[in-house]
Amino acid sequence: MTSIAVLQARTTSSRLPGKVLLPVNGIPLAVLAAKRAANTGREVIVATSCLASDDALVDVLKAHGLSCFRGSLENPLERIVRALDAYHDEAIVFRLTADNVFPDGRLLDEIEEAFVQGGCEYLCCNGIESGLPYGVSAEVTRLGHLRWALDNAVDAFDTEHVTPLIIRRFGRRYFERYKSRRLGLLRCTVDNLDDYLLVQRVFSSVTDAVSVPCEELMQRLEVSPDRPIVVQTPDKLVFGTVQLGLDYGVSNKFGRPDLVQACEMLRIAVTNGVKYIDTARAYGSSETVVGTAFKGGWEGRATVITKLSPLADCPDDADPLWVRAAVDASIFESCHHLETKTLNVVMLHRAAQLVQWQGAAWERLGELRQQGVIAALGVSVQNPAELHRALVEPLVSHIQLPCNLLDWRWDDSIPLIEEAKQGRSLIVHVRSALLQGLLVNDNEASWRSAHVDDSATVREWLESQVSTLGRNSIVDLCFAYLRALTWVDGIAVGMENTEQLLENLDLFCQPSLEPWQISTLLASRPLLTEQALNPACWLRG
Repeated sequence: MTSIAVLQARTTSSRLPGKVLLPVNGIPLAVLAAKRAANTGREVIVATSCLASDDALVDVLKAHGLSCFRGSLENPLERIVRALDAYHDEAIVFRLTADNVFPDGRLLDEIEEAFVQGGCEYLCCNGIESGLPYGVSAEVTRLGHLRWALDNAVDAFDTEHVTPLIIRRFGRRYFERYKSRRLGLLRCTVDNLDDYLLVQRVFSSVTDAVSVPCEELMQRLEVSPDRPIVVQTPDKLVFGTVQLGLDYGVSNKFGRPDLVQACEMLRIAVTNGVKYIDTARAYGSSETVVGTAFKGGWEGRATVITKLSPLADCPDDADPLWVRAAVDASIFESCHHLETKTLNVVMLHRAAQLVQWQGAAWERLGELRQQGVIAALGVSVQNPAELHRALVEPLVSHIQLPCNLLDWRWDDSIPLIEEAKQGRSLIVHVRSALLQGLLVNDNEASWRSAHVDDSATVREWLESQVSTLGRNSIVDLCFAYLRALTWVDGIAVGMENTEQLLENLDLFCQPSLEPWQISTLLASRPLLTEQALNPACWLRG
C-alpha cells in the first residue's frame, strides 16, 4: 500500500518570516522536518509556492536531496494534489508542516496503522485530543479524497486549510493511542521566536537530530522550564482583562499591574490552555496591553473578544451616517491597539445598540463582518429582556451576560438559550461570577451599598455550602457552579496579578459540581433583589 507524506513549507510568514530556514542543530527546519518524516523509508515531498521568495528554500531542499514541488501560494490544497499527480486515488497521504519538527517516521507508522486498522477515511494527530504536544501533528487521508475536495471547494478557507471539506464529509477522528499521556498543553511548533528558542533547546544536546525518536524529544520537552503549569485545559476559563486597563471591582486591592507583568500574565494564561481573552474599547488601556502581549508571533494563540465603544457621545437622534463613522472609528482603534488587521469577535457593549439609531451601528458591523474585518459578532447583555432580543438576531454568535451562584434572573431563559444553540453556532460566556467581588467581600458597608441589608445570612450560607460540598473556598464554589452549567461555554474572570492567575488556573482544573449538587444549591440559595444583582444600581460612595 502506497504511503506518502507531503510537507507544506513556505519562507513567507506574517509571524516569523523565513522560519523554515532557521537552523536546528545546523539543519534548516524544513529539511529537518522532511528528513525526520522520512526516517523509516517513507517518501516525502516538500510542497512550496512559486513565489521568488521561496527560491532560496527550494535551493536548500535540493542541496539536501529532497523532492520539491512548487505550486499556488493561495491554494495549498491544489498544491498538494498537483504534487501527487503520479499516485493513485487509494494512496495514503500524510499532510505535515515544516514548522513541526517533532513528528518522525515511527510516529507516522503508528498513525498509519491506526488509520488502516480503524477503517478511517480521515485521521489526525493533534494536541490535547491526542494527548500529545501541540506540534506533534499530522493529518492522514486518501489521495482520492483530496482530489474530491479540490473539485468541490468553493471557499478560500477550504483550499487554504486543505482538509475542512474532508472533515465535514467523514467527520474528525483523532489518533488516540497516547491520549492518556496528557501532554496536550505542551508546545513544540514554531510560530514565533520563543517557540524557536524552545525547540532549539530541546534539540541542543541531541547527537542525531534526524534519527532521535519523537518520544525522546517529548520527554525532554516535559522537563523544559517553559512547560505549562497545569496538565489539563482550565475548563471554561476566559481571561477578563478589565483589571489590566482600569482600576476595577469593589475588592480590587492591588490596582492595575504594570505592562510587563500584564503581558506575562496573558502569555502564561495562553501557554496554560486559556482559549479566550476578553477586552473592550471601554476598558482603558486593556486592548493595548493585549496587543502588546500577543505581538511577535503570539497572535492566534487565543481568540480575542473585544467590544464596540459604548458610543456615549452619539445622541439618540444622531444621523445614521454619523453613527456608521463612529463604528468605523471604534473598530479602527481596536485594530490599532490590538495590532491586527482583523478582529476575532466584536460584541456590542450595549444591547440597545442592536436597534438604536435605526439599527445603523449593528448594520455597519454586519458589513464589516462581510468584508472580513470582523470574523464574528456578539452582544453583551444585562438582563433577560436584552438576552431574548439578542437570541433572535441571526448574526449573533457570541453572547456575554452577568451571572453568579445567587443570580436567579436567567432561570426562565435557559430553554431559549439551549434552543438557540441547537439551531446555530452560539457561544455564551458569563461575567461577574463573584458579583464584582462582592460574594467574597466581608465588608458590611460594601454589601449595604449593593442593597443587601442582611449580608451575614448570605455569607453564612455561602460558607456552609463550601463545607457541605467539599469545596476549597467561596471562589471555588462559585466557579464550580458556573462551570457545571451546560449552557455556559466560558466564564470571564478578571485578574490583578500573577498569583491570582495561577490560583484560577488551578481552580478551573478542579471538578465542577454534580447535577444533584446544583439542585441542592438552587433549592436553598438566598433570594437577592434585582437591585442587588445589578451593580449598575449600587450606591457609589
